[in-house]
Amino acid sequence: MEYLRAFLVGGAICALSQVLIDRTRLTPARILSSYVIIGLVLTALGLYQPLVDFGGAGATVPLFGFGYSMAKGVEAAVAQYGWTGAFTGGIAATAGGVAAAVGLSLVMSFFFQSRDPS
Repeated sequence: MEYLRAFLVGGAICALSQVLIDRTRLTPARILSSYVIIGLVLTALGLYQPLVDFGGAGATVPLFGFGYSMAKGVEAAVAQYGWTGAFTGGIAATAGGVAAAVGLSLVMSFFFQSRDPS
């Protein structure tokens, strides 16, 4: 049942993204950055945690989840270090994911070559 809930939540987020791409003039980059900010704001307001509890990885893996991770990192760092944690907590909480993305991108660039789309 856990897999089904993750699939439904993650699928709904991806379907919303596709609708926004197809029906609006928003670029994918604007949609993706908006998702991070929306995830951060919803977490700060306490509205994203119930979705995470229900959907698990379906809610934490998409970009809403990146904003969620940043907000949770800030929350933990502020509790531990005081107000200065607000500046470092989000970066520290998401550094592993960012490093993995950059590292894997570098590795893949050795195996594949980009080409002109035309």
